[in-house]
Amino acid sequence: MAMKDYSDEFKADAVALYESTPGATYKSIAADLGINRATLREWVLRDRERRGVTATPTTAGEALVRAGAAASSADPDERIRQLEARVAELEASERKLVTERDILRKAAKYFRRDELVISRFQFVDDHRATYEVKRLCEVLELNRSSYYKWLSGRQARAARRHRDRVLAEKIREVHGESGGAYGSPRVTAELTDKGLPVNEKRVARVMRAFSITGVRLRRRVRTTVPDPAVTLVPDLFQRDFTAPEPGWKYMRDITYLPLENGEFLYLATVLDCFSRRVVGWSIADHMRTDLVADALRMAARTRGGLDGSLFHSDHGAQYGSRVFADLCTQLGVTRSMGAVGTSADNATCESFHASLKRETLQGAHDYGDATTCRRTVFAWLSRYNTRRRHSANDHLSPNEYERRHHAAKLTLAA
Repeated sequence: MAMKDYSDEFKADAVALYESTPGATYKSIAADLGINRATLREWVLRDRERRGVTATPTTAGEALVRAGAAASSADPDERIRQLEARVAELEASERKLVTERDILRKAAKYFRRDELVISRFQFVDDHRATYEVKRLCEVLELNRSSYYKWLSGRQARAARRHRDRVLAEKIREVHGESGGAYGSPRVTAELTDKGLPVNEKRVARVMRAFSITGVRLRRRVRTTVPDPAVTLVPDLFQRDFTAPEPGWKYMRDITYLPLENGEFLYLATVLDCFSRRVVGWSIADHMRTDLVADALRMAARTRGGLDGSLFHSDHGAQYGSRVFADLCTQLGVTRSMGAVGTSADNATCESFHASLKRETLQGAHDYGDATTCRRTVFAWLSRYNTRRRHSANDHLSPNEYERRHHAAKLTLAA
């Protein structure tokens, strides 16, 4: 399943991702990229050696020892003053956090919109020592019998709230591991995989109650520019974006990546129709044929060859060029193109790119500079294959979906 050969571009992006991720370990980054830990470490050390950079402390203990060694030569009184100032700063920060936590808890108790009736009952109960229950219910327009019925179910509600809080913490953990991208279906699948079977409706309810949600992105830029001189290529997909085996059918497309100051990078991708795995991609500051050709070459390296496969795209000039057609012939690829101006003929790629930008931009208007953009998208694409659950794969990652398919075939053959 691993890529047969890694390009220099892939290696450089992997090293940049490791070096720029705070608290990163070789194991975690390698798992996201789907490569061996030792391989990533070798790339990083080789890059540091090339740049003449010495290794930096990798643990808090090493950093503390180094800081202590640096401070040992300083004036003792000055060191004490610095430590006292730091302690005072931490105490002030702690008081601020405690105050903020208490304010949020009180606000949630009385003003949570989806529990407005319960909040009014709670208000009566909290103030019954000061005012008569009858008077409180009159002011709040509550039925006293309803209040006492609510009061009798206090223990059951408390137990439910406790269970919801415990579940919310587990949801936050899964949600954080996904980069804030997963909704209730994928969170439910992840929890079930971790040995915590739970109903998706309950997960959705708890996520709403604890404000655990994703973001949406709606900005669009035109990237498909048809070439009137393109040789007619038939539509061999007919909007069927499924395949019985990996490596049979692929789809491809280009999308824009917005940068600061109104500039763009462009991403070309190649997706396997069977598992939705990204087998090839390329990022550049142009939309020339080289962009899509590089993505196709990466797909060939990932799969160990593309002979006999079927590739589908829109009518962009890059995919209809003579150079790209010759590359497809060289690799043994049969081309397919949808109708002109019909996004439904390439809907799966459109949806994939929408998910990528929604989960990486997270509501921002742009990625910042080109280096940050490239690193962010590279990390997401790698994690997409190795860890991100896909609804079309029974909520399995593309790599895991293919692995289980191959394992099932071997079992049947035996």
